[in-house]
Amino acid sequence: MKSSLVAISAAVVVATLVTGLKDRAALQERFGLGSAGKPAPELMMMGRIKPTDASAGNPEFNAQLVADKIEAITSPSPPAPGAREPDAAAPQPAAPQTVAQPAPVTPPIVSAPPAPQQAAAPAQPAVDESALRYFASRGDKVRLQAEISRLQALYPNWVPPADPLAVPQNGDKQLEAMWQLYSDGRYAELRKAVADRQAADAGWQPPADLLDRLDVAEARARLVNASDLKQYATVVDIAAATPSLLTCSEVDVLWRVAEAFIQTERAQRGQDAYTYILKNCANPAERQATVEKASTLLAYQPMQALLTLERPAADGSKEFDAIRDNLTRRFMAEGNDDPKLVIAPDYIARLEKLAETGGLASDALLLGWYQLRRNNDADAEKWFRAARAKQDSAAASQGLALALIARKAPEEAEDVMFRWHADSEDATSTYLAATANLMALQPPADLAEDVLHRIATEVIARKYVPTAQQFGWYARSLNQFQTAARWFETALAWKPDDEPSAYGLVITREQLSDSKAVLDLQRAWAGRSSRITNLEDTSSLIPNAVTPPPEKGTLAAQQPAAQPTQNPPTEPLPAERGITLQPGSQVVVRAARPAMETVTVPRGPRQTRGCSTTIDAGQLKPADALSRGWCLMDINRPMEAISAFEAALQSPTRKVREDAAYGQSLAYLRAGLSGNAAVAATKAPQNRQRAAELQVAILADRALSAFDAGRYRETLIYLDQRARLQQERIDLMVLRGYCYLNLKMYGDATRIFEAAAATGSRDAARGLADVRNVTHPDVND
Repeated sequence: MKSSLVAISAAVVVATLVTGLKDRAALQERFGLGSAGKPAPELMMMGRIKPTDASAGNPEFNAQLVADKIEAITSPSPPAPGAREPDAAAPQPAAPQTVAQPAPVTPPIVSAPPAPQQAAAPAQPAVDESALRYFASRGDKVRLQAEISRLQALYPNWVPPADPLAVPQNGDKQLEAMWQLYSDGRYAELRKAVADRQAADAGWQPPADLLDRLDVAEARARLVNASDLKQYATVVDIAAATPSLLTCSEVDVLWRVAEAFIQTERAQRGQDAYTYILKNCANPAERQATVEKASTLLAYQPMQALLTLERPAADGSKEFDAIRDNLTRRFMAEGNDDPKLVIAPDYIARLEKLAETGGLASDALLLGWYQLRRNNDADAEKWFRAARAKQDSAAASQGLALALIARKAPEEAEDVMFRWHADSEDATSTYLAATANLMALQPPADLAEDVLHRIATEVIARKYVPTAQQFGWYARSLNQFQTAARWFETALAWKPDDEPSAYGLVITREQLSDSKAVLDLQRAWAGRSSRITNLEDTSSLIPNAVTPPPEKGTLAAQQPAAQPTQNPPTEPLPAERGITLQPGSQVVVRAARPAMETVTVPRGPRQTRGCSTTIDAGQLKPADALSRGWCLMDINRPMEAISAFEAALQSPTRKVREDAAYGQSLAYLRAGLSGNAAVAATKAPQNRQRAAELQVAILADRALSAFDAGRYRETLIYLDQRARLQQERIDLMVLRGYCYLNLKMYGDATRIFEAAAATGSRDAARGLADVRNVTHPDVND
């Protein structure tokens, strides 16, 4: 069976090198690798290291036991008397005539299933074990295991030696130096060393294994560089030309290849790469990281297929339980962006539990937007209110306002959104929609003067036609026909083809007996509005009568915030002169008017500006999460900043992780959680200056906390520790003085307060007075 696999693999390698990563069907058609009725080929089959492969040839072989033996052999303990230390010379290549050429490997992108094996297994090939011996002699467990996996992939019948150190070695120091250069990643120097030796010794040939490994290492470096530069097509080409990179020992390469597939619009191939890792690779941390990386690039449905490959833990839990909360948040966010996407009830229930028991407003926000996008307005209102209770924000207020508008409660919606109406274009649209619906209520809402004034001011500033039109009907309902006419005219100035405003104006001018204006409007709208041109007698339209409503759907769409239109009337509008509610005033008044439809705004993905809106930082790329964390610190929202920095800590870039750990420590300090700040500081190495800054800040915070709790001796300990790192500030000197005062160490307290008071500190002077009050109460009386 394995010999057949070798034959098939050789053919497919040629195809891969010629065609790169062409379509799977094309490769199958060219080389006949897949025919109807056969199982679909597996991705990256060459890299599969089955746990039973080694034990099949040697039941007693155990890589961990080998590694432990190496560690024991290479330990610094002195050898027994008379014992000879193992030879640490560089690994030597086997004789050329005895070294079997590596069998061609199955290409990583597409491979055919192995044919049934009929003949007996071939004899164990002669394998170049020089690298294996070298890593064993150095006690390098990680590289040793990787080399064992590599050789098992190349030679399926090869059985690792029970003790790699027992294989005879010679003393070729030059070759040993070459292996050292390879181990150190100094590939250019290794190339030069090989060339120099070949020039000096024409009969010497480097081990084929060394050259092969050098080619692969250089290919890996090129692939990583191309991936970092986002040259995804190059990444795919290098992977196709170097299939030996695509094994479980090179998971980082597999991640990069999967990303390259997805970024070049081959999402299925990317999913296949992640599937390969989860099916064949056993490292728990790498498996978890695979799911996390995939979740940032793949959509909801492909992710569910990957999660079916989850393995049960020994304690009965599931393998990815540690990251399931964040996965749930990402899936729900995707559901918010796509109203047709149905998220599994388990995820919704999990997020509801998090929102109820956790402290993050973002969880409730995710639920609110998810329900709102599916017109479950009652549930949406519930979660938006929960989010605002935890933290009032533009996103929470906007969502709640939309739910209230849908429930026909625009008065509360306007009040909720007014604080945030200028936060973003979405927030402004939502506020204006609330105002239009509020002005269209039947019966008319009893609005306070300040509410009417702020609505009118915003409508004029934004040139928002729907609410301006509603102001006209609102004024008509209170028999303020001149004011109504002014609002209708203003709406038409901003949008000359607004038929409902033109109809409102014509019937208002008719009631004001302005026949010339009526005729002018009828001529202007001839052929465009039959109800304007065929205006019936309006003498019956007495005050407080109900007028015909504008055409249905007038306010269904949102007017742009500002349009290039005609200039409005030069005379100040009522809102510009100031709105009052006195009877008979020429301002906005109320009476019966047409009922209007609910105004809605598009419920598309929310836009953010800066970091004023609350979002799940786990959805962001690490670098973006880091920037958001600092932004949140700038606007004094440390608890959200903590989550943003936590997301940034997942970055593969060291500098980003350092900055994220530093920022998270500062955020915890600002939140008064010095213990958490100390823990956060250890999540990534910090330079000496930052480490000192954090330690000084943490000690100061702990001193303040201890003082507030009445632990004065503990406060002095923290102050002393801080003073050894940085000169004590005046405010901390005053704190020290009060510690002495509370401990009845009046002499020390006086000395500290006098020194601080000499700098002009009022707190220190107050401290001196407190000491005198305690020590000389009669004098002060």
